[in-house]
Amino acid sequence: QVQLVESGGGLVQAGGSLRLSCAASGRTFSIYAMGWFRQVPGKEREFVASITWSTGSTYYADAVKGRFTISRNNAKNTVYLQMNSLKPEDTGVYYCAARTYSWGSYYYPSDYNYWGQGTQVTVSS
Repeated sequence: QVQLVESGGGLVQAGGSLRLSCAASGRTFSIYAMGWFRQVPGKEREFVASITWSTGSTYYADAVKGRFTISRNNAKNTVYLQMNSLKPEDTGVYYCAARTYSWGSYYYPSDYNYWGQGTQVTVSS
């Protein structure tokens, strides 16, 4: 089992920045990749960014490329999402996800088998 705990959400004005953190515990040696998704009421959970644990390869949704950066600290078993130039449409609950297998894509919730509880990000205009 892998447990994930997010932190760092909050309220920010458009154009501002936030950094989200996700701390993993448990069988962290089994993690292959971690990612961030976001969700607003009435919509499906959507992919934001992902990173592979060993090589650090990164993947981004087109909507956040150039503004968001995903990174990881293997020693702390933590993944980060640096969010710059935030827009009101970035508002949502941000979920951290992890997967323990190497096959599949990175872009769908079904590609991950562990989830955090979510942290709210609100960007005001």
